[in-house]
Amino acid sequence: MDSLTQAVLGAGIQGAMLGRYQGRKALGAGALLATLPDLDVLIDYGDPVSGMINHRGFSHSVFVLTALALALAALFRYWRPSPQYSAGRLFLTLWLVLITHPLLDAFTSYGTQLWWPLRPTPTSWSSIFIIDPFFTLPLFAAVAAASIVGLPAKARAALCWTLGWCAAYLALSMAAKSTIEAQIRQDMENNGLAVKAMFSTPEPFNIVLWRVVAKTDDDSYVETVRSLLDTGPSESIRRPLNTQLAHALPGSSRLAGLQWFTDNWLRYDDIAGRLVVTDLRMGLGGGFYSFRFEMARRIGPGNGWSAITPAYWPNERGTDHLSAVFTRAWQRMPPLPLALWEKNMTRTPAPAPADLP
Repeated sequence: MDSLTQAVLGAGIQGAMLGRYQGRKALGAGALLATLPDLDVLIDYGDPVSGMINHRGFSHSVFVLTALALALAALFRYWRPSPQYSAGRLFLTLWLVLITHPLLDAFTSYGTQLWWPLRPTPTSWSSIFIIDPFFTLPLFAAVAAASIVGLPAKARAALCWTLGWCAAYLALSMAAKSTIEAQIRQDMENNGLAVKAMFSTPEPFNIVLWRVVAKTDDDSYVETVRSLLDTGPSESIRRPLNTQLAHALPGSSRLAGLQWFTDNWLRYDDIAGRLVVTDLRMGLGGGFYSFRFEMARRIGPGNGWSAITPAYWPNERGTDHLSAVFTRAWQRMPPLPLALWEKNMTRTPAPAPADLP
């Protein structure tokens, strides 16, 4: 999730659990501690693919953060012992502030390595968008109010109720996800399409409108946008995955890492002799995706490919269409023009000034 959400979540937890003893300081300490795991963004891994698959790694591990909570609790207890609350309460507070950061991240579609240094596919429950005002704003309001009035019993109770809303909202998001996936799977089966695998994610800022990507047996995928309020058919497109192009980079550790990190939700395109790999999990859909990488170039006609240091592929992210997406969450018409958007996938970008003769 975004840094503001993580900060107010940490502030809310520490305020609810230690605000009686620490006062407003609990809010500030919780906010700072909760953002600590994201400091891994300061590490330069050399290229965008390596940066992507290593973000939310060791700093988001439940093992690392549990050890850190133990160390911090022991340090604080030694440095400033308090007879007002136990060491166990202090540890539990610090642990919850830290551990809820990667757990909340795991509800998004990016992928979080909860079990680092073990290497299962990164966790991605993908039931909430990275920014969701329905989750964040109530918590922000409760924390802001507590920072003004202090943390008497009523303010702490308000924080507890707001944290309860956050937990309920996450449960609602999982229920919405399950409902949408069941509807899409049934629709595809009714149309004679066998689903090999399915990935669903909410569109920006809500859990009403969803984008579902389903792989089929013929090396293609069907992408569908559907709202919980839809009563009729939803818009969808069917496009090739082009996985044969992955053979252009045998033994590529970066491509293997990207396949592992994304659980192989990748599409490959040959765009004017450049091999572009797209992560289908994140974006508005159609032709607008958050992560696209150029990973190889053709040596010459019929001469195969040469791997390059991965670089971001210049690509529109569709921010100009956010209002249309938000409107689509609440009403069926107009449908999102997925087929029109999809043309962006193979469009050759305009040359940069440095590339011009």
